[in-house]
Amino acid sequence: MVAYTEALGAALLGPARAKTRMLAEIHDGLLDATDAYVQEGLPRTEAAHRAVRDFGPVAVLAPECQRELTVAQTRHTACAAALCAPFLLVCWALARTAVGPSAAPLALLATVSTLLAAFTLATTGGVLARRFPVPRTLPRMVAWTGTGASVGMAVAALALACTAFMTAQWPLLAPAGALAAVSHAVLSTSARVSRRRLAPAAALSEREPGSLTG
Repeated sequence: MVAYTEALGAALLGPARAKTRMLAEIHDGLLDATDAYVQEGLPRTEAAHRAVRDFGPVAVLAPECQRELTVAQTRHTACAAALCAPFLLVCWALARTAVGPSAAPLALLATVSTLLAAFTLATTGGVLARRFPVPRTLPRMVAWTGTGASVGMAVAALALACTAFMTAQWPLLAPAGALAAVSHAVLSTSARVSRRRLAPAAALSEREPGSLTG
């Protein structure tokens, strides 16, 4: 059983906490299945082997687990965007006084990122998640929208920092630029991890059932 969960863990990528919890649940399920077979009179070693066979090969189980972990990472990025993206509106309001209409893309990017984050959180948790499947394209949309928002944060931080040296509003612009830089770091990290999760998830779903052993 330990070898089975280790092989499964090696085949999966995802948020550490969610992955650890998932593997612990699978291990507990194997133990329960083993105990049930032991109560039926099987030797514990044979019972453990049969429990593993009941769960199926790692190659069959891994894609399903990876999809769940990808959704977990998508929620993580959406949470970061929901917290950080609205700050782009503040940056837009501050930058608009200095750079005029050219600051408009920040407002658009903030609005799109916030709406997508809210939609993601609604469809990956709560009542909607229990009634409707998560759209297959959602993780990719969140990953790249989060990336765009993080780039917007970086641009806003640079713009606000430069503007602060040329205006009397520097006591307001300088802290805003610093907060934009921090928001960029938080959101870009989560978005980058989300992008890295996309390729493994697609690869696992396309592999032949016999390509992994468990």
